[in-house]
Amino acid sequence: MTDSEFHRLSDAVLAGIEATIDRWLQDDVIDIDVHRTGGLLELSFPDGSKIIINTQPPLHELWLAARAGGHHYRHEAGRWLDTRDGSEFFAALSAFATQQGGKALTFGV
Repeated sequence: MTDSEFHRLSDAVLAGIEATIDRWLQDDVIDIDVHRTGGLLELSFPDGSKIIINTQPPLHELWLAARAGGHHYRHEAGRWLDTRDGSEFFAALSAFATQQGGKALTFGV
């Protein structure tokens, strides 16, 4: 993967997460505050917990930190997969957000 491909793919992930949360706010699903600074996206949940997604351009990875722990994801075969256990990024983000948000929350591509 080239640096420009990584930036295009990782920017699309962050923008998609922001768009999903914007829809939830409009539909009064859940009140998650979103703050983005470059390649860092911080999600603040009503209970005060956070999920942080950070791009790591030198490694071509996305890093996700949630209450349950930290994970690194690399883009392979069209999906972002955990470098340790092979789990998919959006499935993990959905599970962590559901846990921290107290209601079923699903992120997708």
